[in-house]
Amino acid sequence: MPTLLLYAAAALAEIAGCFSVWAWWRLSASALWLIPGVLALGAFAFLLALTEADAAGRAFAAYGGIYIVASLIWLWGAEGQRPDWFDCAGAALCLAGAAVIVLAPRG
Repeated sequence: MPTLLLYAAAALAEIAGCFSVWAWWRLSASALWLIPGVLALGAFAFLLALTEADAAGRAFAAYGGIYIVASLIWLWGAEGQRPDWFDCAGAALCLAGAAVIVLAPRG
């Protein structure tokens, strides 16, 4: 699976897992929400480990840009709050940083 798809799947899993904790803690949802949350966070870690990177820290750093964009998509799609110009500008900067990390020539 290409790295970008792995990052996107990992982001979805991480956001879903974190949202389950958010729902339980902040929205007073049932503690049963934590079960799929733990499974989603486990899937997130597994998917991120599948990426082709020469070092874990580099994979995690590059993933950060994808996570930020995915979080803003979640904000809009799941929470009904449209990202503003500053959200989009910040996400673009993060994606640029992630691209520098991933695409840098290394020997």
